Parts: sequence; structure tokens; C-alpha cells
Amino acid sequence: MDKQKIFIKGFQMAVLSIQSHVVFGYAGNTAAVFPLQRLGREVWAINTVEFSNHTGYGSWRGKVLGAELVSDLVAGLEDRGVLGRCEAVLSGYLGDAASGGAIIDAVKKVKKENPGSLYCCDPVMGDTGRGFYVKPGIPDMFKNELLPLADIVCPNQFELEALTDIKINSVNDAIRAVNVLHERGVSIALVTSFRETEGKLGMIVSDKNNYYKITTPELPLGYGAAGTGDMTSAIFLSRYLETKDIEKTLELCTASIYGILEASYMASGSADLFTASDTNNNFRFELKIIETQKELDSPSRLFKAEKINT
Repeated sequence: MDKQKIFIKGFQMAVLSIQSHVVFGYAGNTAAVFPLQRLGREVWAINTVEFSNHTGYGSWRGKVLGAELVSDLVAGLEDRGVLGRCEAVLSGYLGDAASGGAIIDAVKKVKKENPGSLYCCDPVMGDTGRGFYVKPGIPDMFKNELLPLADIVCPNQFELEALTDIKINSVNDAIRAVNVLHERGVSIALVTSFRETEGKLGMIVSDKNNYYKITTPELPLGYGAAGTGDMTSAIFLSRYLETKDIEKTLELCTASIYGILEASYMASGSADLFTASDTNNNFRFELKIIETQKELDSPSRLFKAEKINT
């Protein structure tokens, strides 16, 4: 089929988001697409898996959709001649390692049509307290193949340790690990969760030349809320496309994330976080993105980033 380039006067640029999808709750694309849209982005969503709910519940139904479908859908966009309209590719949870290869091909195709586009990689692999929760081969796919291709990488503390083989016990450790990402070609690194002191959580961002951290009170969310990292990466990417300023982006992103988490927690009530049937302490807390959507573009509370001297 010949490419049919679509030219529309004043067309909207788009974000191609390739990650998981759940029917109930928020994770992957269900946690990323609406925040991107609320912030004014057109989103082309491709799902790597289709699950009934996120895996933190301990059981779920559905299936991995596979690399072939990802590649086929990207080829369909290529046929339409619209990949030049893509200003960024965002990737997250992979159903299997083969899906990583399909994402690599997608990023290369987008960058060929739009050399100024960005690739934001959320290396979803696991978290502190839960360990790895992805299939074998996926951590190596992130570490060896997707990471060198990424412009922006958004690991949590556990994933940063896995990507760099550096145990993080301090800000200095985190900076050393972030610098390893830069050495591998990453332009911007966002550490989406970092525990520096008891009762305080933070994020760290770096563009090789400048390092900033931001700290918020730690909400009593047990193992955390599924989808928070996916939402964080989406908001950070959108705000960076808007500002091109990592300090401002970090502040705006943190304000929205904290506002949504705090309001979601207050609406849910602490008694609902765990149930007696959760013999493995599977987390049942769900984000309330729709109810708290004003926090996306007009956050109610702001936090100031602090420059880290290295």
C-alpha cells in the first residue's frame, strides 16, 4: 500500500503511547492517556497487553497482545503518512521482551519522519517491596536496548538500581546512578520516587548539566498506587514538551501527582486500602484521575525544586 500523507492545516502534533491497558482501574495507557489529553495533547494509544485489572491484585484475566500487533498498528500509521505529526513516543509496561523490539522500530520510524521528536521510556519492571513483576528478558531489554535509544528515562528508585547496578541509599548514590544513564546516551533522567528521609518522598531530575530534587510528604499508601509511575511519566513528558525546562517541569509534574494522590487517598479512606481477603497484601488502592482532573492543569498545591550541587 502506498503511503497517503495527510496534510491538515493547523494539525495537532501527537504523542504515540505504547504500553499496557486495563479495563478496571488505572495502569499503563489508562493512567497516561487522559492526563495527556487534559493537558492538551493528542494521543495515539497502542496497547501491549489487555488485562481486566492491574497485576497488583494478584489475579487478572486477559492476555499479552504481542509485538506483531504493535508493529502492525505502527505500520498502519506509517501507511497514513502521519508519523511526522508525532512529537514524542512514550513507552511503558511490556507484555514480553519481543514488544521492546517493536517499540524500537516505532521510535526509529518516528524519528526518521520527525527528527526533532523525543522518546520517553518508562522502564516498568518492579518496585521497592514488590521486586520484579515482569517476565524474564524484559529488564535486559530495557537496560541494553531501549535505554540507549531514549531521550528521557523515568525509573523509580528500584528500577534505577536495576538499570545501573548501583544500590541507592543517598542523594549522592542517586546522582551517581543518574550519571550512568547519561553515559549511556540518556539526555534527561527523572527518578520518579526516591526516599531520602522517613516520611518524605522525592523526585530527582537531571539533564547532564543541572540536577534538581523536590520533596513532598509521604502519604500512607502502603505499597503505593498502581499507575502512579505511568501517570508521572505522561505528565512529565507533556510538561517538558511545553516548557523545555526540567526545573519547571519537575515542579508542575510533582504538584499534579501529589494533588491527585492526596485527593485519591482522602476519597478512598485508609480502611479501604487493604482487605481481609488479601492474604498476600495485594494492594487495592485505585487512583481517582477523573474526579481529581483539575489537579492536572491547575494543581492546588505547589512544591519548589531545589538545585543539587555536584
